[in-house]
Amino acid sequence: MEAGRRQISVGDVLNETFSIYGQNFGALIGGAIVVFVLVGIASGLLQNSGGLVLGTLALIVELVGRAIFVGFVVRLVEDVRDGRRDHTVGDLFSSASDAIVPLIGFGILFGIGVGIGFILLVIPGLFLLTMWSVGAPAIVVEKEGVIGAFGRSWNLVRGDGWRVFAVLLVVFLIGLAVSAVLLAIGNSIGNGASLVAGIVAAVITAPIYAIAVSALFFDLGGGGQGASAQASTATAPPAA
Repeated sequence: MEAGRRQISVGDVLNETFSIYGQNFGALIGGAIVVFVLVGIASGLLQNSGGLVLGTLALIVELVGRAIFVGFVVRLVEDVRDGRRDHTVGDLFSSASDAIVPLIGFGILFGIGVGIGFILLVIPGLFLLTMWSVGAPAIVVEKEGVIGAFGRSWNLVRGDGWRVFAVLLVVFLIGLAVSAVLLAIGNSIGNGASLVAGIVAAVITAPIYAIAVSALFFDLGGGGQGASAQASTATAPPAA
């Protein structure tokens, strides 16, 4: 068994996910706003300008933004698992910066592989989505390469696939419910409010999945924390 690995409990992972979210709400939402709003504006301007080159640049901007945010959240979860956040938001973004390129590469291959799996009667896509779910944290924390992250994730998840899948499913349903409510409110208001509601939904829900897969990574023995790490129940105020 992986050193530091502990039995995955769907309830425990979800409790830790929302505990970390609540205690670090300002940092997470602030980071999401900076990344997704600014990236969304830049990407939108490039796409509206038209042309294949600018469209490709818009896609690259989006990929970079998502990679930055994932790296930031992984570092934040790693930091708070001792009971408090010791590093500032700037420190966390900076410490994840060297993982941006491999995270982008992993994200592209992950999307292609899972997408092909969904085309093949859905089940293979769900299987790959589960088995590769903790590849991004492996890149950030353990400095795995793009290809190595797939194998590392597979080895960590193996034996706990159903529990990991259950966590991912619940997180997906929660995000879907939040987005549906906000979009319904936006549609009822009209006058472009649905666009704003979509952005707000993305900002609010983006940290949930990233925190959950980070918690899973450490619980499965990644980074050598596993059972030795305590779920975040900070009583001291986090760093600014």
